[in-house]
Amino acid sequence: MAFSLPQLFRFADRPTLSTRMTQVGLVITIFFVGLAMLAPMLQSIGWLQDPTEFLANPIQEPPSLGHWFGTTRLGYDVLSRTVFGSQAALQVVILATMLSLVIGVPLGMVSGYLGGRLDRLLLFLMDTIYTLPGLLLSVTLAFVVGRGVLNAAIALSIAYVPQYYRVVRNHTVSVKTELFVEAAQAMGASTWAILSRYLFLNVVQSVPVLFTLNAADAILTLGGLGFLGLGLPEETAEWGYDLRQALDGLSTGGIWWTTLFPGLAMTVMVVGLSLLGEGLNDWINPTLRVQSSDTSGLKPSEEG
Repeated sequence: MAFSLPQLFRFADRPTLSTRMTQVGLVITIFFVGLAMLAPMLQSIGWLQDPTEFLANPIQEPPSLGHWFGTTRLGYDVLSRTVFGSQAALQVVILATMLSLVIGVPLGMVSGYLGGRLDRLLLFLMDTIYTLPGLLLSVTLAFVVGRGVLNAAIALSIAYVPQYYRVVRNHTVSVKTELFVEAAQAMGASTWAILSRYLFLNVVQSVPVLFTLNAADAILTLGGLGFLGLGLPEETAEWGYDLRQALDGLSTGGIWWTTLFPGLAMTVMVVGLSLLGEGLNDWINPTLRVQSSDTSGLKPSEEG
């Protein structure tokens, strides 16, 4: 289907529900990224407390002008812990998804292009990992590697490698039979040249979508690790660990603010990344774009 320039402007003037949800997800994601980047500056100018400081604060104080989100049963400021928790989440999640992407994409390309025994072996290995529950696998690895940003990222990344591998491998299998690849082979191009010049950009189109969806899932998994005491060190502000510490106050004295704000921040960030990922999927997938265009008012007679 070919669209003229006026038709494209009419489509942009009437955004679909998917477009609006993508915009919401993008705004939420940018907000949390900006919050994580600005957290040290906000602390330096006195707008935020040190998230590890608790001796000078009152214990279990409800939200007030002095402590907007209240304090915990140990005296930590909930606002500073929540803001710096976004920084810790982004550090671990970006590192984990990048590790899984760097491992999964090359393996998928090599496996799909070369085939044979290597392909069958990698398929068996990745399918074995894929069948294991992600949280269970991450918990097991966290026991082995211990706490820390890098260790938590490694524990999270293993569960996402098979997803990148399967998507890229399937695309590579379908693209390697195209005429431009066969022409490059006939001209004597090396395997590396074919993979890097002819296949890479054609098989990674769905990777950004998978990246954002995995990032949303990784935040929940990191929260689960922190809740179990297996995520980041105790002195690091992390949403899952703060939720674990808040359980005692919630059950005994109705101290709701120590649970509400970290849990709400985690939920909103996951929703934002999920909406962004779904919107990217609609934008990248040509079939979904055509369906959205058809519903935006284009008549069959305008198709080219």
